[in-house]
Amino acid sequence: MYKIAAGIALFTSLLVPAFGQKGKSPLVGRWDFNITTPGGSRAAWLGVTEKDGKLDVWYQPTGGNVYQLKEFKADGAHLSATISAAAANRPAVMWELDAAGDKLSGVQKRGDASTPLAGVRAPELKRAEPKKWSKPEALFNGKNLDGWEPMGNPATSHWTVKDGLLVNEDHGANLKSVRKFDDLKLHFEVNCPDHANSGFYLRGRYEVQIESEPLSANPVERRIGSIYGRIAPKTELPRKPGEWDTFDVTLVGRTVTIVRNGVTTIDHQEIEGITGGALDANEGEPGPFYIQGDHTGGLKFRNITVAVPSR
Repeated sequence: MYKIAAGIALFTSLLVPAFGQKGKSPLVGRWDFNITTPGGSRAAWLGVTEKDGKLDVWYQPTGGNVYQLKEFKADGAHLSATISAAAANRPAVMWELDAAGDKLSGVQKRGDASTPLAGVRAPELKRAEPKKWSKPEALFNGKNLDGWEPMGNPATSHWTVKDGLLVNEDHGANLKSVRKFDDLKLHFEVNCPDHANSGFYLRGRYEVQIESEPLSANPVERRIGSIYGRIAPKTELPRKPGEWDTFDVTLVGRTVTIVRNGVTTIDHQEIEGITGGALDANEGEPGPFYIQGDHTGGLKFRNITVAVPSR
C-alpha cells in the first residue's frame, strides 16, 4: 500500500507543474472593433500573439496599413497600448482594454477625449472551397451604374460610364455594389494610369490594391495586386500604366487566391484581418464590393463579373 501510495503521490507531483502552468494570455487572438465616432462608425483590428511568454501586438487603424505596436503593457487580462505617440500638435492615443472570454472592451483616450471600445474575437472563417460555382454574372452592364451606388455625398462622385467602361474621372467618392457577397469568384479588368491609386474591396473589408506609383512609394505588401498591408504578391509582374490588367480573385472564408494577367500571385493565403478603409469589422457577414475613388481619378474598369457557390 505504501509503495502504491508513494507512486500515486509521485505521479501527482509530476502532474501538478503541467496542470498548474499558466496558459496563454486571454489577450491572445484577433479582435474586430466597430468604433462609434462623431463621423460615424469606423472599423479597426487588433492582433495579439504570444511566443515564449512574450506578446506581439499589431494594430489595423481605420485607414492606412496594419503596423506593430511597440509600446504596450499587458497585465493578465488587461492591455494598455500606445496607438500613436504624442506629437507637438496632438496628444497620444491610448487604448485601455480588458479581455473577458470572446470580448475585448475598454476605452480609447486622446487627451481629454475618450471613446468606448468594444471588440469581439474575429471568426476563423475556415471552410472548404465549394465544389461548384455558379456561372459568372455581370456586375457592371456597360451602360449605366445600375447595381452600384456612390458612398457618402453623391455630389462628390465622379463615376460614370463612357464607351462601355466604368470610369472614375476625378478624385471623389468611392463606389459600392448594392448586392452583398460571402464566398466569391471575382473577375475584373482595370486600366490604371501612371501615378494613380485605387483599390477593389472584397466584402467591403479586404482591399486588393491597385496602383501605378513609383516602386519607392510603397513596400511590396502595399503594391498592385497585394491584399493591402497584409499579403504581398509572390511574383511582381511588369508594370504597364495605361494598359489593361486582368484580375481573378477567389475568396473563401478568409482564404484568398489572386491571379493577375494569368499568373497566380497570391495562392490560398489567409487574410488575418480587415484592411484600412474597411466598411465595418463584421468579418463573419457578407459584404459588398467597393472601389476606391477617393485617392486619384483616371482609372477605368470593364468586365466585372462574380460567381458564387452553387447551392
